[in-house]
Amino acid sequence: MDFTPTEEQRAASGLAAEIFADRSTPDRLAALGTAADTELWKALCAAGLPGAVEDIGLLGLVLLLEEQGRTTAQVPLAATAAYGLLAVAAHGTDEQRARLLPGLREGSEVATGAFVRGGGGAAVRAASAGRRGAPGRGRRRARARLTGAVPVVPWLCEATLLLVPDADRRLWLVRAGDPGVGIEPVATTAPWSAGRLTLDGAWAEPLGDDAGPLQNEAGPEPSDDVLKRYDGDVTPHDEAVTPYDDVLARPDETVTPYDDVRATARTAFAGLQAGVCAGALARAVSHASMREQFGRPLSTNQAVLLRAADAYMDTEAIRVTAYEAAWRRDEGLDAGSHALTAAWWASEAGKRVVHAGQHLHGGIGADVEHPVHRHFLWGRQLDAYLGSGAQLLEELGELIAKETAA
Repeated sequence: MDFTPTEEQRAASGLAAEIFADRSTPDRLAALGTAADTELWKALCAAGLPGAVEDIGLLGLVLLLEEQGRTTAQVPLAATAAYGLLAVAAHGTDEQRARLLPGLREGSEVATGAFVRGGGGAAVRAASAGRRGAPGRGRRRARARLTGAVPVVPWLCEATLLLVPDADRRLWLVRAGDPGVGIEPVATTAPWSAGRLTLDGAWAEPLGDDAGPLQNEAGPEPSDDVLKRYDGDVTPHDEAVTPYDDVLARPDETVTPYDDVRATARTAFAGLQAGVCAGALARAVSHASMREQFGRPLSTNQAVLLRAADAYMDTEAIRVTAYEAAWRRDEGLDAGSHALTAAWWASEAGKRVVHAGQHLHGGIGADVEHPVHRHFLWGRQLDAYLGSGAQLLEELGELIAKETAA
C-alpha cells in the first residue's frame, strides 16, 4: 500500500483547500443557514475539481473531501462524486457516460444516491414497464417503474440525477423532475439540503447494461419528453467515448455494481468525516493554546492534553482507514470490508472527536453560533448517515464470514 498522493492529487487538494478557505468562512456559512452554497459549487466546478475525480480516483476524492470537511462547506461534492461521477464512470454504458458525465463534471448535474443509511434500498420495488428501442439501433434497454420511499437522502433538494437501488440491489437512474418522483425537504442535524424521496411508478433506466428480468406490471407509458432523455441507449459508432479503463482502474469484476457504489460512498463520506474531525480538533487546539486559566494556557493542563491526544488518534484512524479503502478501490481490489472498517471508525470515533472539540472549548463550546458547533453537527450527521457502530460491525462480520467460507 502506498498512500502518498500523486502530483495531480496534491495539486487538486491544494486548490480545494484554497477555495474552501477563501469562500467557506464562518460568516458566510452563518448567512447561508440551511441553504446549499451554489456560488461555491460553481467555483469548484469552474476550477475543474469535481471532474478531476475521474483522474485522481477515489483516494483523490477523499483528499478533496477532507478539505471540505475542515470548513464544513455546504456543497454536494461527496454525493455527486460517489453516486454520480464514479458510479456512472465505473458501471454505466458508453452511451450513459457520454450523456451524463459532462454535466456532472461541469456542475449542471448534481447527483445523489437514495441508499438507506448508506446501505440498501429495500424500500424501493422495481416493476417492468416494457422495452423501447431507439430507431435505427439494434439494441433495446429495460424500462422500469419504481415504487417506494427513502426517508432521508442527502442533498436531494439540490439533485437532478438520482441513483436508486431496488430491493434486489439493482441500480436505477431517475430524474428528479420526472412524474412520480416526489421530493419533500426534511430537517437533518447538518444543513445538507436533504429530503424524503417518494417514488410512485417513476420511470427509471438501469445503470449499465440491461437490469435483467423484472416483474411485469401494467402502468401508463412515460411521456415522450421523459422518454427522449433515455432513448439514446447505444452510442453511434462514429461518436467518440472515452473508455473507462483510460481513466480509472476498473473495480474488481467479482464485486457487484451495488456493492462497489455502496463501498465507494462509505469511503467518501468517511473521508469527509476525517476533515470534519480535523477541523474541530484544530479549532480546539487553537482555543486551548490561547485561552488562559489561572495564569497559564489551557493547553498546559494534562487533562486537556490527553483529551486532545485521544481526539488526534481517532482522527488519524478515520483518515488512514479511509485512505486504505480508497487506495484498494483505485487499484481494482475488493474494498468492501475496508470501506466498512472506515465507516465504523468515521461513525464511532467521529462522534467522539466532535464531542471533544466542543468540550475543549469549555463554556464557549455550548454556543450554537460558535464555528465549532458546525463541526459537531456535521460529525453527528455523518455518524447517523453511515450507520451505528453495531450495525456496521454486524455487516462486517457477515461479510468476513462469507469471504472465509468462499
